[in-house]
Amino acid sequence: MTQAPRPIRWGILGTGSIADKFTTGLTFLPDAEIAAVGSRTREGADRFAERFGIARRHASYAALANDPDVDVIYVSTPHPFHKENTILCLEAGKAVLCEKPFALNAGEVEAMIATARARGLFLMEAMWSRYYPAQVRARELLAAGAIGEPQILNADLGFRAQFNPAGRLFDPALGGGALLDVGVYPVSLASMIFGTPTDITSRAHIGETGVDERGAIILGYDGGRFALLYTATRTNTPHEATIMGTEGILRIGLDWHKPNRLTLSKPGQPDEVVDLPFAGNGYNYEAAEVMACLRANKLESEIMPLDESLSILRTLDAIRAQWGLRYPNE
Repeated sequence: MTQAPRPIRWGILGTGSIADKFTTGLTFLPDAEIAAVGSRTREGADRFAERFGIARRHASYAALANDPDVDVIYVSTPHPFHKENTILCLEAGKAVLCEKPFALNAGEVEAMIATARARGLFLMEAMWSRYYPAQVRARELLAAGAIGEPQILNADLGFRAQFNPAGRLFDPALGGGALLDVGVYPVSLASMIFGTPTDITSRAHIGETGVDERGAIILGYDGGRFALLYTATRTNTPHEATIMGTEGILRIGLDWHKPNRLTLSKPGQPDEVVDLPFAGNGYNYEAAEVMACLRANKLESEIMPLDESLSILRTLDAIRAQWGLRYPNE
């Protein structure tokens, strides 16, 4: 009889809403153990731990990083703290899954990657959408030439948030704005399909707090390929992604960054609709990828490799440079 693998022991760094969603995702994985949580305060750690029945509670991130009964740590803090928190965990000998965007800028990502590689530890950006069954199947169809050569991507991700000058989305000191919060999704999708752009053109509306509230981006690639991307935190958008190729069109939906359906259209043929429902709350798929990599002794994921995460941040940096947008802690 084959013995079941030892559960991978997770530590949760940060106790905000995204940590809640990710930890809920872990509950759908029988080979995952939610071993510990770390917060800036004992009260915060206790509240989060009570919700999920976590026994080990730490009143500091350093205490969590140094917990000997944790294998991998999920970093869920706001963007400006990703570098500091990730390197803290890596230097304590822990594998890390860090929430997107990987960091505030490419320089910070370079430092994170250098630390992981120097210490021989696993590190991955938590771009959860890449692991959904529908996005996995989309990659397979593109690789098989289902729409010929992909030439144009049209994708958006935006929502209308209530204006709150003190809120995370509007605070420059917290890396606020649409680009890093939701714009990273379509930029990452374009990277997944086309790679690194050779040309970048963009415009943004900068709101009264000094962060981007909506933006439009055109990424150009060799061979005349393009990605047309839109992002917003003060405007609702349809959340559609359409990949247009020489022989057909592939639509990822219904909500492309957490999709459950693909539609393949070819001239003269009826549309082929493929329903690909997802299990759990979706965050379980990226966690499963991390655990598979750890069990295979891999130092990074082939689906979200570190060099690609760095390339994406360089693209985001170039876009912000066109807008004249810098954060106060850069």
